[in-house]
Amino acid sequence: MNHSLGLIIESLVAVLLVLTIGYCMLLNSRLKRLKADEHSLKAVIAELITATEIAERAIGGLKLAVRDVNDNLGNQLAAATQMSDQLRKQLAESDGVVRRLSRIASAARPITAPEAASEPVAAPAPVPAITTEPVRVSGAKAVAAAAQAFSERRRTGGLAA
Repeated sequence: MNHSLGLIIESLVAVLLVLTIGYCMLLNSRLKRLKADEHSLKAVIAELITATEIAERAIGGLKLAVRDVNDNLGNQLAAATQMSDQLRKQLAESDGVVRRLSRIASAARPITAPEAASEPVAAPAPVPAITTEPVRVSGAKAVAAAAQAFSERRRTGGLAA
């Protein structure tokens, strides 16, 4: 019995030892796979670091580009605002000139009214075409006629230029 009890214990130890060896072999294969995965993971991490550095440089470049565009657009916007103000002032001045010319033309009409009495009154005459013959008109009448033609164009809604 003593001998069989020792044999059973040693058999049990041998079985456990065989199980331990099998388990160690399983762990060894898993460790090999983990090592292989570690190498591939290191490669992925290195690629990720490289991509991150490239992205950081690209972001820096984009920030510089945005600053440049912002400065350029700001300058162009300021210039456009100034030009718009200048054009607005010039338009206001031109409206004043047109009003003055209209007043001059209105003031000149009574003087030219007796001459126009012989002709039938109709719609405003169209602007005469440019002729090659020189027309002899006194300076005051020429100014009055030009002012009247200018005011007629203004009244019809067109541009006077």
